[in-house]
Order: sequence, then C-alpha cells, then structure tokens
Amino acid sequence: MAKNSTIPARLRSTKHPIIYEVNARVLLRELSVGEGMALTLADIPDRLLDEWADLGIDAVWLMGVWTMGDTGRQIARSMPALLSEYRHALPDFTPDDIQGSPYAVKEYRVAPELGGNAELRKLRGRLARRGIGLLLDCIFNHTARDHAWVIRNPERYINGQPGEENERPDYFFAAETATGNRVLAYGRDPLFPGWTDTAQLNIFSPATRLVLYETLETIAGMCDGVRCDMAMLLLNEVFTRTWGERGRTGDDAPPAGEFWKEAIDGVHKDHPDFLFIAEAYWNKEWDLQQIGFRYTYDKTLYDRLLREGATAVRDHLRAELVFQSRCLRFLENHDEQRAARVLPSEAWQYAAAAVVLTIPGGVLLHDGQLEGRAVKLPVQLVRRPDEGVNPRTRAFYAQLLQIVSHPVFREGEWQILNLRPSWHDNHTWYNFLVSWWQHPVHGARLVVVNYAPHTGQCYAELPLDAIQGTMLEFRDLLGTAVYVRERAMLEAKGIYFDLPSYGFHVFEVTEAHKAAPRAT
Repeated sequence: MAKNSTIPARLRSTKHPIIYEVNARVLLRELSVGEGMALTLADIPDRLLDEWADLGIDAVWLMGVWTMGDTGRQIARSMPALLSEYRHALPDFTPDDIQGSPYAVKEYRVAPELGGNAELRKLRGRLARRGIGLLLDCIFNHTARDHAWVIRNPERYINGQPGEENERPDYFFAAETATGNRVLAYGRDPLFPGWTDTAQLNIFSPATRLVLYETLETIAGMCDGVRCDMAMLLLNEVFTRTWGERGRTGDDAPPAGEFWKEAIDGVHKDHPDFLFIAEAYWNKEWDLQQIGFRYTYDKTLYDRLLREGATAVRDHLRAELVFQSRCLRFLENHDEQRAARVLPSEAWQYAAAAVVLTIPGGVLLHDGQLEGRAVKLPVQLVRRPDEGVNPRTRAFYAQLLQIVSHPVFREGEWQILNLRPSWHDNHTWYNFLVSWWQHPVHGARLVVVNYAPHTGQCYAELPLDAIQGTMLEFRDLLGTAVYVRERAMLEAKGIYFDLPSYGFHVFEVTEAHKAAPRAT
C-alpha cells in the first residue's frame, strides 16, 4: 500500500483543483492578535478550515512554514530597497514585522514559533477530514546562507574563486566553513543579480542531488504536495547556461538525467499521488510537465489577461489539451501585484477571474484575493495592513467557486468554441472567450465572457451532439437569465450574445421540457 494514501480523494481525482495560497506567518500573526495570545498551526480555528471547505478549496498551500535563519533576517532588516518596499506596503512597520524571506530556508523543519512538525501534522489531519490537501514549499535551487551545509559541506554549493566576493559582490560572498574560508555564489536567476540571503546549490553535484532527494522524501511524508520554487532553474540546460564550468565536479560532465525527473520518480515510488507543482517561466512549462510535474505556472495566461486582450488569450487556450490540463492558472500569487491593483475596475477583475476559474487545469487563489485586497505584501513581512473586505468581491468569488465545484468542471471535458461576427464589419466578436464543458452524467455548461471595455456581440458554434431535445434551455448560474432556443436554429447559426463591457455568463445547458420565460 502506498505510504501516502491519506491524500484526500478529491485532490487525487479532480482534473480542476482549486488551490489556496495562505501565508502561514501572516495568518498566525492576525489570529494571535485577535485572541490576545500567541497561536501556532494547531490553533487555527475550525471555523476557518470550515470556511475553506465550504468554498470548495481542494488544497491549501501553506507558504512559509520552514525554519529561517538569522542571516536572512538581518539582511531583510537592512537592505534599503527592501525597506522602501516595506514602507510602501506597511507604512507603520517595525523591525518585529520583518522576519526575513521564507525562500531562504535554513532547515526543512517547521519553524518552532509556528509549532514545529508535530503541530503541522495535526493541522494536516484536520484539513484532510474536510477533504482538503496540504501543500508546502520546496526550494532546491538554494538555501539560506546560514544553513548547516554551508559550514559542513560547502562542496554542495557553487564555489567561486578567492577575491570574487570583492570583484563581483552581487554574485559571490565570503563564507567561513569547517574546511576553511570559501567563496560561494548567491542563489540567483541568471537574468538578475544574486539573492543575497541565499547560497546557490550545485545541482550537478551527485552528493548534492542525493541529499536533496533525501530531503524531498522527508517533506513528502509531511504533506500532500509541493510547490517547487523557480523549478526551471534546475533543468540541466538552464543550470549550464547560468553556471557553466562552475557546476562541474572534478572532470565529470554534467549529469545526463534531469534532477527533477529523478526526484519526482523517486517520491512517486512510495507516494504515487503526491502532487508536484512547478513555478516555471521562459517557456519551460512543457519540459517540466514532461519530466513529471502535474502542474506548471501559467504566467503566459496571466500576462495576456492583464496586457494583451481576448485574442491573445484565445490563441493561448488553443494549445493542446494535454498541455492545458496541466497548467496552473492564477490572477495573483505572492510574487505578483494584487488583481485589485493592476486591473482598474471590479468588472475587469471579475471577468478575468471567470476566465481563470472556468478553463482546464488547476487554479491558484491567493490569500486576500477573495476579499479584494489591493496591497502586495513583501514576503519578508509577517504583518499586513488592515484593508477590510470588499463585500462584492467576496460574494462574487463565493458564488463562482460554488459553480466550478460542480462535477462538470471537476471531471468533465472542455473545449474552446469557434466564434463568428454577428454582422458584417462588427469586429467585437474578437473580444469574446466562449467555452464548453460537458460530462456524460452531469450535463453541460457554457461560459461566455466579453473580455473588453466596451459592448460586444458574437455568434458561438455549439457542440450539441450529446444534448437531447428540439428546444434547449440556457440558465445563467450567476444571475436570473433563462433563455430557450430552438435546436435547429442553434445548429444553423449558433447562439447569439450581446454583452456589456466585461460581461459574462455561466449557463447550465439542458433540454427544455416546457416553455420557459425568455429574458431580455
């Protein structure tokens, strides 16, 4: 029997999981203030877990639970650029609000101030009883600078030459180790200077790979899946381009196998349902899917929804379904600006959310997104400003999440529909995104979005083969509209829509057994 058989059944089986990113330290700080005492993970109240379950959340990504070091905290409290970010997000911040980056991990143990591993285990059980899985962070490109390996095993890192810490201070630092003074590289993205609170692991070192496999096995026993930070940086081709000959260990060539494939295959031997999610960019999503990641970030969709419009979105959604089904869609995460900040109107925000939540693949929601928060919080802070709740945004997400929790969306088949202009020289049809979900038992849904800041019209061709009847009913699940249409007319011309700017519908499509009122 698989060791990880406790993964909730809904998370194992759904094609369309809803994942909710929660900043563990911020959440516990707020709960502690409310209770007037320090709370830990085991103290998260049932009412909050029930709320997540009622929303249809399949997994909670508890961001930032691992132990951080003093070096990262000191750096976070001293860098002018970071201090400027803190002032922008939280003008009244204090040093106690700055705990350092959770992506500079000193040890893969739950931080003592959060309750340690034992309290995480209790929380996981409570989530599982509600059908919710638990996801944690996996940061294998780098460690904190005060990680034990830096002192005991500096050979596991990218080493520089003496003096490079002075010649290239944005890329290297001096480290005192058990084998003497070393120069080590900061962890980094090759397009930017180093992350100065981290040390770059050498993923081409067999010893480094081995200890990371062992670490991953430990993590896999603590949760139901991992979000792998900057996963594409560990691909052989990317690592070679970033570090060149520095990644070589002796005279050995770079390893033939991909680190992630070996790591994922190893975990799946004992935990076959364990979920791997890749933070991925640079068109490396398909490569990461092919070596075992169940979902990869879909930054392309995010950028097109924000900046390029419906035609670009539709082109992206015409990619092969096998790729679409393994994309993780989002409007927010801790690295991006809040949707309420970058999308100027609520109508635009809601239309974008309607697209993200009704296409195949996974969905990532961000803590505060459901309440309409507008302030992006730097990850080094453990307190956020009191922005209150936007009741319209909260009600909208509650309704939409209830709709997409239906088996049609969780288990059904999806396709994007062909569109036609409603009349000659009316080009507004380009702005529509229309898709169809169908399940042999649970029926059909039609999603229509006018993704533009002005009114538009279009005809959409419908795949009606699996629906019986000469008259069909379209009932809007987001409103009160009910339309009854003749099947023959729909097959001949398609269905006509005239929607206001950023207007949208989610229709339940059924055979009309009796005449229904036609909405105007």
